[in-house]
Amino acid sequence: MPRMRLTPTVLLGIVVFSSLSANHVTSIISQLTHEPPSAWPGSGSQVDRRFRSKMAAYRLLGSFRVGPWGGNGFFTCRRNFAASLSVRARSGKAEEKQAHFGFENVSESEKAEKVYKVFENVAKNYDIMNDAMSLGIHRLWKDALIRMMNPLPGAKLLDVAGGTGDIAFRFMDYVRMQHERQSRQAVKSNQSPSWQQISEFYQQQNKSNSDLGSKAVICDINKEMLKLGRQKAEQLNYTEGLSWVVGNAEELPFDDDKFDVYTIAFGIRNVTHIDHVLQEAYRVLKPGGRFLCLEFSKVQNPIISRLYNLYSFQVIPVLGEVIAADWKSYQYLVESIQRFPDQEEFKGMIEDAGFYRVEYSNMTSGIVAVHSGFKL
Repeated sequence: MPRMRLTPTVLLGIVVFSSLSANHVTSIISQLTHEPPSAWPGSGSQVDRRFRSKMAAYRLLGSFRVGPWGGNGFFTCRRNFAASLSVRARSGKAEEKQAHFGFENVSESEKAEKVYKVFENVAKNYDIMNDAMSLGIHRLWKDALIRMMNPLPGAKLLDVAGGTGDIAFRFMDYVRMQHERQSRQAVKSNQSPSWQQISEFYQQQNKSNSDLGSKAVICDINKEMLKLGRQKAEQLNYTEGLSWVVGNAEELPFDDDKFDVYTIAFGIRNVTHIDHVLQEAYRVLKPGGRFLCLEFSKVQNPIISRLYNLYSFQVIPVLGEVIAADWKSYQYLVESIQRFPDQEEFKGMIEDAGFYRVEYSNMTSGIVAVHSGFKL
């Protein structure tokens, strides 16, 4: 490093610097870093004050073109120091994590808001669009889910992201059917029942049908979807055994070990943290309880996959625009399907959450899959 000569110019610089007030030093550093004092990290530390004082001295000496701080050498030093100080300031602010909203990357809080808005927009036409997009096949998929569940009278179901009530209604119907079947078998076991016994049986059956002991709790974060579900329940005369709860799948408002079955149909791909949802599912299930997820997945046949993708991206958004006047929401729904993990990856995530005997069953060549696991 070359020695600095005490020329009159240098002496003048030193005199000027020594006369600077704290406010002047602050002003100089603000200009160097392009940041206000409030953005400086650790602004109260003695080390930072000395560091800034040195920087101010270098800037003044550089303006007089003295020694190694003169000319381009100083300006390189200035840029490097200013950049490092700026990085230090920014690193003190925790950057919000990113999440995918379809093919777009957004902040996690922004994704939650956007997804809520999507389902708020599609709620009124949700059932019509489901029939149009799947050609009615979604009804068969949901029926198959219930058959796999095979619930018995007395079972307690939690259906998450189930605002429309489709799974809960099928659950109650299936439990009632199972109850009636058990009752008929009980009558048949009596070889020659009297007319009085048969009459008493049907009276008892009508009474017990209104109190099967089974309960279905429908939990959804979107109030508009729950509103739609309640309206359907009234229209279809589902008056017993249903509860409607506003709740976040990632933070369920229920106690531990409460439900026999947990279902989530076409909902888990829309959450911000899939692992949180799975952990919550495990928490609220009783030991021996079952997790069931019906969701779009990866088509196994390459030819069908190409046709399916063509239909998804070229037809479904158009249907959304024609039927619901909402292209963007259905474009997102298609993109969210593409971003969801495939069957094996999702199976691994369920196992990581603590579930045992995890397996999946593909439907319609893997367009959808049902994943199942048990809390043991």
